[in-house]
Amino acid sequence: MKLWYTTLLAAIISTSATAVEDLRVPGGVAVIPVEADAQPRFNGKPVLTIQENGQFLAVVGLALSIKPGDYTLNSEGQKIHFKVLPKKYLEQRIYLENKRHVTPNTLDLDRIKKESRKQRRALDAFGGKLDSVRMVLPVKGPISGPFGKRRFFNDQPRRPHSGTDIAAPAGTPIKVAASGRVSLVGDFFFNGRLVIVDHGEGLKTMYNHMDRIDVKENQVVSRGESIGTVGSTGRSTGPHLHLGVILNGVSVDPSLFIPEIRSLPQ
Repeated sequence: MKLWYTTLLAAIISTSATAVEDLRVPGGVAVIPVEADAQPRFNGKPVLTIQENGQFLAVVGLALSIKPGDYTLNSEGQKIHFKVLPKKYLEQRIYLENKRHVTPNTLDLDRIKKESRKQRRALDAFGGKLDSVRMVLPVKGPISGPFGKRRFFNDQPRRPHSGTDIAAPAGTPIKVAASGRVSLVGDFFFNGRLVIVDHGEGLKTMYNHMDRIDVKENQVVSRGESIGTVGSTGRSTGPHLHLGVILNGVSVDPSLFIPEIRSLPQ
């Protein structure tokens, strides 16, 4: 268990129960009171549990693909029911000159499947001690791709945007958002050069489209430490950082953990 540090979620938890319910949307989180030392699970996966003012809270990541409706958190034999509310995200249309990044060929698909399995293992892992949920902004710049936008590549529909894109010049240093262990380093077809950092107990951050990577797998990094530089590798139309925040294996809105994102220009 750990204290909930000063974040957007902390402010919401302390001010308004209604505001907490408003977070229960696709791409958001469900903050649910649980018994002390509980080990809650959602959809068969363990979830992060924190302590705030003597209250123990499960913080459940809600996938962008989740359907609005009634759901259950299992905690020590107790079934806790909660509702996921609908949320409509905007659309984004992107033109790519590399047609293989829109319609991959057979060899590309084989590579993508292997990379997806490797990435999935890193994102689904649950273990380690979470030191703090306080995160810093990895780079500063305008938002070029907001979280959750329904994307169309060359007018073909694709999955909603699972992170926040922040435009910055190539070579800009990238700071790791929070302390943790580097769980994956690679050069992937869609994501380009990437780093995934495991902060413990199902909370992870992902950094895509990097130019240079300055860390290795299993390396321990401290919040604010440089892990590489901004680039435009993989499926990208220009230099930027794709920042992802993953909770119990699903992508959630990074601004929930890094409120400074909300003040960046768009």
